[in-house]
Amino acid sequence: MLSILADRTYRHLFLAQIVALLGTGLSTVALGLLAYDLAGNSAAMVLGTVFTLKMVAYVGIAPVAGAFADRVNRRKLLVILDLVRAGVAIALPFVTEIWQVYVLIFLLQSASAAFTPTFQATLPDVLPEEERYTRALSLSRLAYDLENIISPTLAALLLTVMAYNTLFLGTAIGFLGSALLVVSVLLPSPKPSTRRGIYDRTTRGIRIYLATPRLRGLLCLNLAVASAGAMVLVNSVVLIRGELGLSESALAWTLFAFGAGSMLASLALPRVLDTLKDRPVMIVGAALMVGALLGLAAVIALADLSWAGVLVAWFLVGIGYSSTQTPSGRLLRRSAHAEDRPAIFAAQFALSHACWLLTYPLSGWLMTGLGPVPALVVLAALSGLGILACLRLWPKNAPDVILHDHEDLPADHPHMREFGTTPHQHAIIIDDLHRHWPTQG
Repeated sequence: MLSILADRTYRHLFLAQIVALLGTGLSTVALGLLAYDLAGNSAAMVLGTVFTLKMVAYVGIAPVAGAFADRVNRRKLLVILDLVRAGVAIALPFVTEIWQVYVLIFLLQSASAAFTPTFQATLPDVLPEEERYTRALSLSRLAYDLENIISPTLAALLLTVMAYNTLFLGTAIGFLGSALLVVSVLLPSPKPSTRRGIYDRTTRGIRIYLATPRLRGLLCLNLAVASAGAMVLVNSVVLIRGELGLSESALAWTLFAFGAGSMLASLALPRVLDTLKDRPVMIVGAALMVGALLGLAAVIALADLSWAGVLVAWFLVGIGYSSTQTPSGRLLRRSAHAEDRPAIFAAQFALSHACWLLTYPLSGWLMTGLGPVPALVVLAALSGLGILACLRLWPKNAPDVILHDHEDLPADHPHMREFGTTPHQHAIIIDDLHRHWPTQG
């Protein structure tokens, strides 16, 4: 898997991702302390609003940013967005009012909502071979998991020798480091073949996404991932600190179990995906998450809540989480032409976070109002519903190469000259000539 780091362009992009993630992790710790400084016992409400603003920015800004990503030089765009994020991080230590935090965080997350899909859409152009791209996806997933472990540890060490506000400087350094690494390489910037209006560009990614069967299935699996993931990320602190009365370090080890499962799957997936198709791997991963949640619910109902039970369940959820998430980039890559990739990656970014926007508050409400067993069962059921919808919307062995007609195209059209007179067959990608998925035959 590490052999792809021999590619200089990808190596610099991967390092840019790592330093930016480390900076983001430091800001997460510092933001919690800043909220407590400004709001005291109401800090939870402040952080809840911050996370809501983050999701709103992700859902609302990503499609708009994706619409314009093909109109500008990608390297310049990524560097500018990193500089914006660094500027916000530098400004955060100087805030004196809660509303200032909200404004700055919305600006920061809006820049991230534009940066992340554009960055992700660039990787298939840098690594056009699917085998190498698959390994890049696994490394990316591994980087996210390591960030969840390393950033809190680094923050804890830094807080022993400096004030928490200084952590925001580390965040800014991370974004500046990312900008320097991005500017050090040349990035492909495929140009659109047709000029389009603002509405067309803004909605194009979502229209391609929803017209493609495999991506409709991916949307359903996004719901499955968000349901199980929200149970882990929102309710671990309640289970470990509240229900079991364990220490903060126990909470850290609990989240580590989830990350360890995800990392294990990330390391194994390149070889697995060399032999198996994406659909069964992703569905089995989602089913594993459902089974883990229901298994923990059964253990609690029949015996009692135990730390060992939570550790095992979260480890299995982590394996399923990564198995379902990691191959999604492969589906997006083969479902759009190069010039449409920023738009379709932005659509995935927005739609997946819309699922989290639903499951985050639902998970907290279920745990607070009904307790752990109903929360586990309902979120497992919602995740299972996503799997069932995926099975229906993304048929098994659905062909990519489909016989279809172009009765409205003249015989001398470039497409007809390439593939022959109508009817003809080739791998279908939704575009101006193929606005709907044709029926086989």
